[in-house]
Amino acid sequence: MHAPSLSRRAVLAGTAAAVALTGVPSLQGRAHAAAPTYRWRNVVQGGTGFVTGVLFHPSVRGLAYARTDIGGAYRWDDSAARWTPLIDHLGWDDWNLLGVEAIAVDPAHPNRLYLALGTYAQSWASNGAVLRSDDRGATWRRTDLAVKLGANEDGRGAGERLLVDPRAGDTLWLGTRHDGLLKSTDRGATWATAPGFPATPSASGQGVTLLVAAGRTLYAGWGDSDGTAANLYRTADGITWEAVPGQPSGAAAKVPIRAAYDQHTRELYLTYANAPGPNGQSDGSVHALCTATGKWREVTPVKPGGTTPDGGTDSFGYGGVAVDARRPGTLVVSTNNRWALVDTVFRSTDGGRSWTSLKDSAVLDVSETPYLKWGGDAPKFGWWIQALALDPYDSRHVVYGTGATLYGTRDLRHWAPQIRGIEEAAAKLLISPPAGEAHLLSGCGDIGVMYHEKLTASPSRGMASNPVFGTATGLAQAAAKPAYVVRTGWGDHGNGAYSNDGGRTWTPFAAQPALAKDAPGPIAVNTDGTALLWVFVHWDGTRYPAYRSTDNGASWTEVPSFPKGATPVADPADPTLFYAYDTDTGTLLASTDSGVTFTARAVGLPSGDSQFELVAAPGRSGDLWLSLKGNGLYRSTDGGVSFSEVAGCRASYALGFGKAAEGAAYPAVFMVGSTESITAVYRSDDEAKSWVRINDDRHQWGWTGEAIAGDPRVFGRVYLATNGRGIQYGEPV
Repeated sequence: MHAPSLSRRAVLAGTAAAVALTGVPSLQGRAHAAAPTYRWRNVVQGGTGFVTGVLFHPSVRGLAYARTDIGGAYRWDDSAARWTPLIDHLGWDDWNLLGVEAIAVDPAHPNRLYLALGTYAQSWASNGAVLRSDDRGATWRRTDLAVKLGANEDGRGAGERLLVDPRAGDTLWLGTRHDGLLKSTDRGATWATAPGFPATPSASGQGVTLLVAAGRTLYAGWGDSDGTAANLYRTADGITWEAVPGQPSGAAAKVPIRAAYDQHTRELYLTYANAPGPNGQSDGSVHALCTATGKWREVTPVKPGGTTPDGGTDSFGYGGVAVDARRPGTLVVSTNNRWALVDTVFRSTDGGRSWTSLKDSAVLDVSETPYLKWGGDAPKFGWWIQALALDPYDSRHVVYGTGATLYGTRDLRHWAPQIRGIEEAAAKLLISPPAGEAHLLSGCGDIGVMYHEKLTASPSRGMASNPVFGTATGLAQAAAKPAYVVRTGWGDHGNGAYSNDGGRTWTPFAAQPALAKDAPGPIAVNTDGTALLWVFVHWDGTRYPAYRSTDNGASWTEVPSFPKGATPVADPADPTLFYAYDTDTGTLLASTDSGVTFTARAVGLPSGDSQFELVAAPGRSGDLWLSLKGNGLYRSTDGGVSFSEVAGCRASYALGFGKAAEGAAYPAVFMVGSTESITAVYRSDDEAKSWVRINDDRHQWGWTGEAIAGDPRVFGRVYLATNGRGIQYGEPV
């Protein structure tokens, strides 16, 4: 989910060498002040991302763990009915470890927990790691791997690839995508290739898709079969592996997705699809293996390929599977990627001989997270259902994950999000208005724009509608007219809208340039709301000219002199002024006619990175700050005619402003960057002459370079965009 290439570019380019500038003065800094103590919490949205796995502990009532594709791992606290994040301590350099490939617990040692981490297996990403804990994730020990994992790649919703050997608790198994099967005999401290595993890994395949124990026998699913070769292997001694005889074949059983073992009936249930998912599946099946006799039987609830009411094809695969530890022969399975008729969870009480679709009788209550209606009248049961779990201590407690939430039930009929504490949004855009009910407006990947009338509850209006966006690409507010807000993004029924009530309700642009549908980009509005500048950038990076409107988007005119792909910035005090930073040439351009034309001002600035960020200080004309990532921080007080390097900033990735400190004449400055060796969150109360770090080692959240905004009404409060841990907000205590 969530634009992985964006985060990749942001992180990789952050190590770029500094560019020497001729004749650029330096603003002298002084020693750091004492750091204040901050309290950090999530702005509540409620889920918002793909939960790829849920695992109830088999030996402890009320204990469960969840994994996500980009947003870390969580522990369920049954008494508090909420999830606790477990790896927020991972910092900037470990951004690739926020994706959780797999979770493992030890039934014999309830406090032991293991995580396999690694978001991308591509060449530009770091290697994976395994974390191990003896206190359910309160503290960790870490082993860096020599291989890469891919928690946000195809196959991320497949089964757990990490397993504690039931015969020896110190032995762990780890299935990888491109490096075969690994084994550890010291609880994950060291790893080596498992001898004897017969499948040959490839540089582009899925590798091991699942590991499961059936008694003392281990089974491994293999995702690189062509549908005729073996894709399920087993070992009884941990040394000798063999293909399981009689296993199903064909497109509907090409890739084993998940498996669950019924210890009472000694049957192993497996779901299959013709692709690893969560995308691209169009066929699938469910099969049961009697491990005592070796006999297979197909138990597929509904075969894909039927006809939908509109005459289309009912194509899908199968995803999750879970067995009831208390009732022999009772299990649940889920469809996956079933867009026409919507995914469902099937339940059987007779070992898969007959099935009931739980969707057919489901009553969904999303009052706690209204965005799940996606701008409609009612929520859908779900999509991308691969995470599926059944409480071993409560046969009627079922949980399943979707692309946006976790639904849970205690009676098999009434469902509601069981998501409190999980916040997985990839936040991109933040505005803290100077007036009005909401202290925060946000734009995120997948869930568009939200109006946060409270920080402690999911927005009551859900995601902004009329139109509904998937991913937001632009969000801007008129500085002198804060009731006027505009937004842009990826949508099926228009790509831009404006609001006259601060973002509560929206009106779509009456017209839009043809480019908007396939390349919606950032937007800016001048200080009095009379002129809009909309930039167009295709998802593949292709950049196009900007367009201008002076009638709320009813008509648009191309601006040929605007640098393609740049992000427009409005002057907060003068409605005739706009700015843009051309990262191709290292040039600051300005418009003095409300965006009709742009001309160059400062030249020779660092170039070559599309994510350099230009920000205008509130309430002042021509006071510009330029975050140049590894090249540092620069400031102009003459509207971009000249820039001075800000001393004491080794790197600057995102910058924002908040309410001034008592007695100070200048707004507080917030920055994600480096003043010495560590990339962190900083605040300055004296125009960046000195900085204090305001986050700590327990609150780092991986990559945080997209956006930061101070609250103009509450001194010290800051909102921070993360790539997978939602929106964090901090306040001094």
